[in-house]
Amino acid sequence: MFRGSPGDSVSASSKPVAQTWFGPITAVQRRAMLALVPVAVAFGLVVGVAFLPFVSSVGGLAKVGSETVLELPDELVLPPAPESSTLYASDGETVIATFGDQYRVQLEYDQIPASVIDALVATEDSNFFEHNGVDPEGVMRALVTNIAEGDTSEGASTITMQYVRQVLSYTATTPDEVAAASEVTIDRKVKEMGYALALEEEMSKQEILTNYLNTVYFGNGAYGIGAAAQVYFGKVPADLTVPESALLVGLIQSPSNYDPINGSSEAAKVRRDHVINRMVAIDVLTAAEGDEAKATDLGLNPQDANNTSGGAIDSEYGFFVDYFEQWWEQQEDFGETEEERTARLFRGGYEIVSTLDADLQDASQEAVEDQLETGSEYALGSVVIEPGTGAIQVMAVNRNYSNDISDNGPNTSAPEYKGTYPNTTNPLLSGNSAVPGYQAGSSFKMFTMLAALEEGLPLDTTIYSPYQYTSQYVVTPGGPSACGNRWCPKNASESEVGDYNMWTGFGESVNTYFVQLAERIGVDKSIEMAERLGIQFRNPTDLSHVTNNPETFGTFVLGVTQTTPMDMAAAYAALPADGLYCAPIPATSAVTGTGGAITFASDCEQAISTDVARAAVDAARCPTADGAVAGNCTWGTAPQVGDAVDGPVAGKTGTTDGNSTNWFVGFTPNAAAAAFVADPDSPQNVVGSANLGKPANAVADILAAQWDLNGEGEFTPPTELVH
Repeated sequence: MFRGSPGDSVSASSKPVAQTWFGPITAVQRRAMLALVPVAVAFGLVVGVAFLPFVSSVGGLAKVGSETVLELPDELVLPPAPESSTLYASDGETVIATFGDQYRVQLEYDQIPASVIDALVATEDSNFFEHNGVDPEGVMRALVTNIAEGDTSEGASTITMQYVRQVLSYTATTPDEVAAASEVTIDRKVKEMGYALALEEEMSKQEILTNYLNTVYFGNGAYGIGAAAQVYFGKVPADLTVPESALLVGLIQSPSNYDPINGSSEAAKVRRDHVINRMVAIDVLTAAEGDEAKATDLGLNPQDANNTSGGAIDSEYGFFVDYFEQWWEQQEDFGETEEERTARLFRGGYEIVSTLDADLQDASQEAVEDQLETGSEYALGSVVIEPGTGAIQVMAVNRNYSNDISDNGPNTSAPEYKGTYPNTTNPLLSGNSAVPGYQAGSSFKMFTMLAALEEGLPLDTTIYSPYQYTSQYVVTPGGPSACGNRWCPKNASESEVGDYNMWTGFGESVNTYFVQLAERIGVDKSIEMAERLGIQFRNPTDLSHVTNNPETFGTFVLGVTQTTPMDMAAAYAALPADGLYCAPIPATSAVTGTGGAITFASDCEQAISTDVARAAVDAARCPTADGAVAGNCTWGTAPQVGDAVDGPVAGKTGTTDGNSTNWFVGFTPNAAAAAFVADPDSPQNVVGSANLGKPANAVADILAAQWDLNGEGEFTPPTELVH
């Protein structure tokens, strides 16, 4: 103990040296002792419990007086270690992606050889089967060592405590939580002990060992003894020999320092032999058996870790999987932040059923590539959505989802750079702030027709439509379709002149009819209708127009704004659903790692009335030559669609000025498909006449396949808004 009274003035040279039973205390150790007083108190509290009979309750711990130790969860059995999540197609069987940052093989206790158990206990916690989660001898030894060395380097961690630390670390969802789970602090150590004591009240020794060996990291991407046996020896654990078991257990302390594959095989052998010596010391091996084991070479047979980093990059359905990941990150039920939600996906062991129809996806991918091969500079892609649910059934495009652009062709707008073909991770089908989409052309006429029907104008509303029309909308002189300072759009053909109604105007895609229709109701009504049906304006110029001057944005009628196949398929899907708009959704259910079930449903709302929807469907049958029920069609711009689909089908073509893009959006009673062709690298690189019609051809084949797979139903003819 220290000598002298408080306040005594003693020079440094005359200070007496304090003595303890383990020797004199240096100045550094004296300061360390003062700093470690809380450690001694906390350790003492836990040791007091650890010395109690094995049946000591956690309630008894309360009487010791440590509030930190008492901070236990409601359920004392710790949560499961992280497992990869699996994303299935809509059939619940076809795996389309896995999400996880670890290679793991889950084992039962009887699948773990005795040599592994013996090596682990001998090396990490020789009193494991005697203590109740905290080893009193180890705690006292650590306390003495830490005081002598002036730090907290000796932790006295039992296997149970190590398992607690692993689980807390693996289930952490933020960087701060990960750091807190492994930081060297008194509070963390005491809480770890408290958890360990509580855990052993709820779990058997065998369960703790099994969970520990299924979760601990062995290096080279292998988590758990099952993965480690495969990665280092190409074996299942049951076939491990004693020296192999010893080598693997030796890696637990420091997988990088003792790495026999990419590091020092000599260091690995020294560590392995230490484990074998410990096994001899606790009498699970004889001295002769130990010598024989140490005489063997390492016997490595390295295998690549079957890492399930997964996600979109590793999936042949990459564009869909990428969309799913972005959607998951927005689901607040999975965490307060996107980081937390992603962590749950990669660590939560979810079994997720997606909306992707694998058979229809494969047929759609074939249909797309039949029109334009994957190596083309032009992107051709399609999205299919189920009416009434918003389920995304298909995301197919003639691109590979990959961030390896080393062999890509030149960018068509800047040849000195790589283009986005054939490999890209850009969300060509769903869009974002960097990929706002493509001008949709006349497929936007649907929104004006719907707005007009909603305003009470019936399908037989007849308007004389000249080849070129001088509209009321003011534009910059000299611009496209300008005559003076007015917008003067033309029809696609000089033959398109005369009286048209919604059936014939929509079927033949008569521009001057729809511009006049918009003038009657106000183009702002068309814009509001598009927004109501989920169309997003990602391009800043488009957004500025629809926000600041919607009533003068006349060119909107003919689809000068940029959009995506995802938005268009969802918007058109509301029509066969009798006006019910459902936001696109990529999953229907998930089962958590603990067995809890979660169901997902789209946000659906009655965007337009049933009467309006049914009237619009009837007019939309004209472009496909399917034939309107309540009126007369003349000819359609996409008759190949009606010819291909063995069921009722409707839709609309879309072509922009100069053929820069081309679209088709079509639907049956239970599927809506949107397809486009454009150059994502350069909007100025027009698709040309050779590519016109390819989106309609692709959708024709897609909807034909859909109808053959599970098509059913009929369009309900309109009884209102006809005359």
